[in-house]
Amino acid sequence: MKKIALVTGGSKGIGAAIALSLADAGFDIWLNYRSDFAAAQQVQQQIEKLGSSCCLLPFDVADLEQVEGALKPLLEDDTPFVLVNNAGFARDSILAMMSSDDWNDVMSVHLGGFFNVTHTLLPFMMRKRKGRIVNIVSTSGQIGVAGQTNYSAAKAGLIGATRSLAAEVAKRKILVNAVAPGFIATEMIEELPMEQILPMIPLGRVGTVEEVASMVEFLCSDKSSYITGQVFSVNGGACMP
Repeated sequence: MKKIALVTGGSKGIGAAIALSLADAGFDIWLNYRSDFAAAQQVQQQIEKLGSSCCLLPFDVADLEQVEGALKPLLEDDTPFVLVNNAGFARDSILAMMSSDDWNDVMSVHLGGFFNVTHTLLPFMMRKRKGRIVNIVSTSGQIGVAGQTNYSAAKAGLIGATRSLAAEVAKRKILVNAVAPGFIATEMIEELPMEQILPMIPLGRVGTVEEVASMVEFLCSDKSSYITGQVFSVNGGACMP
């Protein structure tokens, strides 16, 4: 029987690549997106070409009522083996000029979204006594980036949550890890000054979404059965503290 993977924020970028990689590895996909149905439908079609099924789930991870409304009816019949908390966005500004909305919205999606989705799914995983949770964090949450105090704080919080949750559920054979991408070729870096960024990366290039997805796929495989509570950087060797 195929296993199920729930990927949040899966309609584009890293989330879409993760969904496709897991589908290629034999998972059926529950693909969450907030509003871009056309992009989600394209990912769904690609997944189905790989021979896996794909259930599209439109909801805002920051809204607990929406999360529970979308997931609980499905969880009555099936429990995903994998949860990838990928949904997120950046709203950059120096803290002195940052609006409270920009702070709260970033926190609500990254940390609130993690809580809402994981809290809804986790009791079902615990009853099954198996599962993998992978949180997509960021180099920004490891070293801090000027102009991203909200984003860095949210991702750093998610790293702490990863480690704490891993300790809580290890006896239930649920493994919890995080993947921290550096500069990855997505729309999030399109307007950044590459001439300044590339010298900071020892490999001299930005990463691909497929390279991030490969790490996630590994953490969802049998090959990672003794790994939990860890953060894996996919950043081309960019300096870590």
